[in-house]
Amino acid sequence: MRTYIYLVLKGFAMGAANVIPGVSGGTIALITGVFERLINAIKSFNGKAIKLLFAGKIKELIKHIDLYFLIAVFSGMVVSVLTLARLLKYLFINYPVFVWAFFFGLVLASVYYVGKTIKKWNISVVASFVIGTAIAITITMLNQATENDSFLYLILCGVVAICSMILPGLSGSFILILLGNYELVMIHAVNNMEIKILIPVIMGAIVGLIAFSHILSWIYKKYKDQTISLLTGFILGSLGILWPWKNYLYMVDEAGSYIMKNGEKVIQSSSQYIPESFNNEVIIAVVLIVIGFISISLIEKFASKETK
Repeated sequence: MRTYIYLVLKGFAMGAANVIPGVSGGTIALITGVFERLINAIKSFNGKAIKLLFAGKIKELIKHIDLYFLIAVFSGMVVSVLTLARLLKYLFINYPVFVWAFFFGLVLASVYYVGKTIKKWNISVVASFVIGTAIAITITMLNQATENDSFLYLILCGVVAICSMILPGLSGSFILILLGNYELVMIHAVNNMEIKILIPVIMGAIVGLIAFSHILSWIYKKYKDQTISLLTGFILGSLGILWPWKNYLYMVDEAGSYIMKNGEKVIQSSSQYIPESFNNEVIIAVVLIVIGFISISLIEKFASKETK
């Protein structure tokens, strides 16, 4: 029972990470030691699983797909998403610098704790790290698409977002921002349980998750150090998204007036800056960066003890 409680808590942490733009649930899975087991469990939804189901061999099916593990992790994730979406909306509106500072510390620590699992550094591993960093930086520089609630586009959002959610270093929430549907899906649909929005996203997520898990599992087993190095680069390259101090450029119409949505100006892009003065806000933000860093250290230490 204690083992499954730990798994639920790890799932809760993964769910929390997936709600946050710029933070990846896959990173938390890798740090807490459940990444490979999670990928293999998802991958086991295959022809053999279907045969076991129709043959009525339920016990063998449960073992084959590691069902109890999946239930524990995903129940933690679902509870986390449902409870934190509303809280994060409030925090982002009222304390954006502090929220980004804490998340920046989380991801900064993740670069070290994921990178240190690489067994042997060589040319291919270093090249993978550089490529991963470059890809993540390029993604962060892309322009945000406009919101689209069409059924097929929501399925696409589910496919792309879930793949990035389980891939350490790439944030599913940030991908949703680039696709233009973060607020529609993660804020409005989740908080208001808008089924017509959630169903196509969930459909796409299920299909994308099963398909992508096979690819990721094969690559991870065959090129483990290179894969982890690539993912570490993803994490490092995504830090720019989380930098606490940003200047925002807002969307305007042809008349030059701000485009408003739900009473708020719509952000078109943002640019980072370094604070000129060391005021109370900066001090608190720096403290939160440190707390975020320590939080990942504690999670990693907790995971290490639990697996021994």
